[in-house]
Parts: sequence; structure tokens; C-alpha cells
Amino acid sequence: MKITRRQFLKGCTAGIAVVGGAQLAGLSLTSPSYAATLNSNQEMLITISLRGGMDGLNLIPPYTETEYYTKRPNIAVPAPGSATNPAFDLDGQFGMHPAAGPLHDLYQNQDLAVIHATGLINNTRSHFDAVEFMERGTPNDKTTPTGWMTRHLISSNYSAQMPAVAAGYTTPALFRGSNVAVAIAQLDDFNFNGYWRWEDAQRYALRHMYNGDTWLHRAGEKTLNAIDIVEVADPDTYTPEYNATYPSGSFGDRLKILAQLIKLDVGLHLGNVDFGDWDTHEHQGTQGGGYFADHVSELANGLMAFYTDLTDYAQRLTIVVISEFGRRLRENDNQGTDHGHGNAMLVIGGNVNGGQVFTDPWPGLAAANLDNGLDLAITTDYRRIFSEILIRRLGNPNLGIVFPGYTDYTPMGVVSGTDLTPNYVPASDILNVQSAAALYNQPVSGEDALWDSNNNGIIDDNDMQVVQDRWKLYWRMKLQNAR
Repeated sequence: MKITRRQFLKGCTAGIAVVGGAQLAGLSLTSPSYAATLNSNQEMLITISLRGGMDGLNLIPPYTETEYYTKRPNIAVPAPGSATNPAFDLDGQFGMHPAAGPLHDLYQNQDLAVIHATGLINNTRSHFDAVEFMERGTPNDKTTPTGWMTRHLISSNYSAQMPAVAAGYTTPALFRGSNVAVAIAQLDDFNFNGYWRWEDAQRYALRHMYNGDTWLHRAGEKTLNAIDIVEVADPDTYTPEYNATYPSGSFGDRLKILAQLIKLDVGLHLGNVDFGDWDTHEHQGTQGGGYFADHVSELANGLMAFYTDLTDYAQRLTIVVISEFGRRLRENDNQGTDHGHGNAMLVIGGNVNGGQVFTDPWPGLAAANLDNGLDLAITTDYRRIFSEILIRRLGNPNLGIVFPGYTDYTPMGVVSGTDLTPNYVPASDILNVQSAAALYNQPVSGEDALWDSNNNGIIDDNDMQVVQDRWKLYWRMKLQNAR
């Protein structure tokens, strides 16, 4: 059969749709001069977003608190040593839900740490608002045009074939404003969508079309390479390593997608998996059983399979389990819990200082210590945990850009790594280079000390070099947001 020009171009158009769509292809449209060198030592941060408001008081029950049992006479998890479904004892004060056995194994192996009484510093109990505040990284502003993970990618100068992936059908607000993040619900769908009869010729034509030295040519080439890598890997035949067994269902399937992409060495740096249905207003389960227990079991088995499958990557892998808010201390009349405030976070990885429950401090459950007299109070801003991971694991100190307005970071010691001096200068202030220049060789204090990157009390040559670098960074962000 003779191929007409029109038929051939029609087939190529389908391929171009894959190459040209940054959201689909996950390609970086920034200039190659800004591209970081990809190597086998890149760190990976995976967030597990528990949608609906997970009940952290039942996942990590404070079993020594009398109020925990008096306010939850039916749904409280039995204390360690109880006859029925006792919690695992963590440290003599906190336990872990009996359905979370695999997570307790990770805790005992010091690969899992718990942070309790943490969350979003905002009083909202709205799912939508809390997620938007949290994932944009601006707790009081839903109009921020980018997600905090997007700003990390820009401010850290990271570039790869596939740096950011949401395993699912949509990208979360974490990646808002990014032209490099890609949503993948099934790896089988990430392929060259040309006409089968002329696919080889169409691939060749696209390779020829994107053979050049401009950023667009290189972006197209990166995308074609990524598609080739995924197709050659044949995801249908994937076998997890170290006898890892993923739970059936979408949660396990999406964890498996990220595991495969990590092993394909496409430069995956950030990943997210949504796991929903944690909004337990009714019939949560009694005595450590029921609906919540089943959900916790799926979470625990999925995370254990994922971490086991990636044993060879554990030293470069950090997994954070987080939810938009916790649940009310008092159970409701339907043996469920309503929207609350403070919650628990889990951090898993080879460089996690695990086997500990971090609180700063634990506020307690006495009525006088509850938020609004109803909910677990928050004593640790969730941004503090991610800031520590950004600095110590991902090597990015630009907190003023990633989390604008957050200026009092101190490490809790959840992960190990090198401490870098935080840069609190927000993107909106980076243009003010003249202000820094006017302070050159002058002692500084107060707000002016933001420009003193090496904290020696004076604006010197090193500080001015940092200012110039920030100027370039600002314009990279402006260009990225404009695309």
C-alpha cells in the first residue's frame, strides 16, 4: 500500500501530540543551559497524599492519654497489652494501629519516623481549602499560581527526562504551574501514538524534526527518549524485586508505576500518589477493626511493598505520608469522626532517623490544650518537615521561594544530611538587587540581613554573587509561569 503524504502527516500528528504536550510528555521546556546534570545519585521524594482527612489519632494513638478513651468510647484503638486488637507500642506513650503491622516493622528497623501534632497552620476544616493551602505551600493564600514542588524544581535547577510524576489521572496542586510534571495512570498509556503500519517511519521523521540545538529540539528529543525507555521496559512484564507484593487495587498499582519509573532511570525526582476515602464520618470501626483498619492495612502493605521493591534505592529515597487535616478528638453519634486539625505524618527512607515519634512538643488532649477546645493542636508546621527534607536530602535551601512566608525553620532531626543555610528571600523580592547593592560592604541587621547569605553580618562579594544568582532564578520562574 502506498503511503500518501496526508496519511503520513496524520500519523505524525498523533506522535507530535505526545511530544508537544509538556503536561503529557513530562519534558522540560527550560533552556538547556539551566539543566542540572542527571546522575545516578539524584534524591527522590515521594508523597503519599491521604485524601479526606486521615484519623492520625487512631493511626498513632496516644494511648497514655485518658481523654483519648473517654472521648472515643467505641472507636479508640485498644492500648498495647489489651486482649483484643492491641496497638503496637512505639515508645511507651504512642502506639500504632494493629492493622499497620508492616509499618511497625519499618519503625522497628528505624526506617520510619512519626511526627505527631503536625499539619497546616490554618484553621480551615474544608477539604478543598486545606489541600490547596497545603500543596501550594502558602497556608493562607489559594491564589499562589504554583505548587511548592513546582517551585522546588525551578529553584533547585533540576532537569531530567521525567522529573515529576503524579501516579494517577490528574496532577495535584503540588505540581500546579509546572510544565514538566506528568500524570500517568497506566504505563501502557505512555507510548508513541502513531499509526501502527507507519510507526517506524513516523518515529524517524520526528527524530529528524527534533534534531537540533535549540531548547525546543532538545525537549522533543528528551520526550522521544523517555517514551522509548518506557516502551522497551515493557511494563506488563514487570516483576517487583525482593519478593515485594503490592496490594490489589489502584493504590498498589500506582505505587508500582513509580517504582518502575525509578528503576528506568528517567530522572524521577518527585512523585505523588493519592490514596482517598479517609473521610470517616461514620462507621469508622470499633476496637481497632472495621473500615479504618482495612484502609490502614492497604496503606501499610502498599508502602511496605514499595519500599521493599526499591531496596536498592533506599539511600536516595524519602517517602512522606500526609493528609490535609486530622479528625476531631470526640467520636460522633455515628461512630465516626468529624473534621479536625492536628494530625500525624510518616517519613520513610534509608536516611530517616526512624524508630522515633517526634513532637515539639506534644500538646496533650486535655480540654484546655485542644484547638478550639475540640481538636488536636498543631505544634509542628508541616512545612518544617518538608523544609528539612529539601535542605538535608534534596540540597535546596531556597525556602523563601518554595515556602514563601515561612522564615523560622529549624531542623527536627527527622532525616540525616548536610545542613545548608536557609535562603528566605522570596521570589517577589529577588528583583530588588539595587537594595542589596546599596548595602555592599555595610553591616546589616533586621530585614536587611536577608541578603547576608553567609551570616557574617556584612554584605560582601559572596553575598552579591548569591544576589546575582537569585536574579537569574527569578527570571527562570517568570518564564516558566508564562508558558
